[in-house]
Amino acid sequence: MAKKVTTKKETEQENAAPAIVRPLDVDVAVEKRLIALYTLQTVDSEIDKIQIIRGELPQAIQDLEDEITGLETRIQNFNSEIEATNEKMAAEKNEIAEHNEMTKKYQKQQDNVRNNREFEAINKEIEYTGLQIQLCERRLKEGAAHIKELQQHIAAAELLLENRRKDLQVKKDELDDIIKETEKDEARLREKSQEQEQYIEPRYLTAYKRIRGAARNGLAVVTIDRDACGGCFSKIPPQRQTEIKMHKKVIVCEHCGRILVDDNIAEIAKENLEK
Repeated sequence: MAKKVTTKKETEQENAAPAIVRPLDVDVAVEKRLIALYTLQTVDSEIDKIQIIRGELPQAIQDLEDEITGLETRIQNFNSEIEATNEKMAAEKNEIAEHNEMTKKYQKQQDNVRNNREFEAINKEIEYTGLQIQLCERRLKEGAAHIKELQQHIAAAELLLENRRKDLQVKKDELDDIIKETEKDEARLREKSQEQEQYIEPRYLTAYKRIRGAARNGLAVVTIDRDACGGCFSKIPPQRQTEIKMHKKVIVCEHCGRILVDDNIAEIAKENLEK
């Protein structure tokens, strides 16, 4: 029996990776939609990875900015309170001056009294103005003590504000360095993401974004992994898996609502991105 001679071309074909087998009788429009959705998911997941690299820096920066705004407002309120206290103290000083004038007036009147009754009445007025002066002086001391306390609060707030501004600058510089390292990749991926969105009907795109926004890991389109949903890991019945492989309609997980695709769709999407 003659030995079969294998050509070089046949050998290369045998060693090549197996071609993607498309299901028979597929709905091409649905298949393209699924490919576009999974491609979009792949691109958006890469963008998510970049965001993870940045970590919690954006939120930390926002928190510091909010704290700085709060400290600035607090210092402004302290200064306003000092200004108001100074105005009150000025009014107290004016009142003291008025009471001193009244005391001098009453003292002159005492020199011209005609009887003890008038003398006692004027004396009571002098005592009253003296008490008013003491009350104003006490308020002046309280106001001065309050201003001193406010100034201490301002000094502490300004020191904390200075430290927080330094912390903010450090965080911003750190974030800027990370952004510079990843901005080109992110820009390229965002361009691809927008490009893929053009191939998806508005209602499916809206559903994709809604599911993605609700999912903790940002996955709205997943493959079947070990007979289970790649998002929530719930088991997918064999019949359901067969329907998914047929590419005749968009099928979602009954448990988490994610869009399900098979490995063929994932492989085609991967090849599209590599082109």
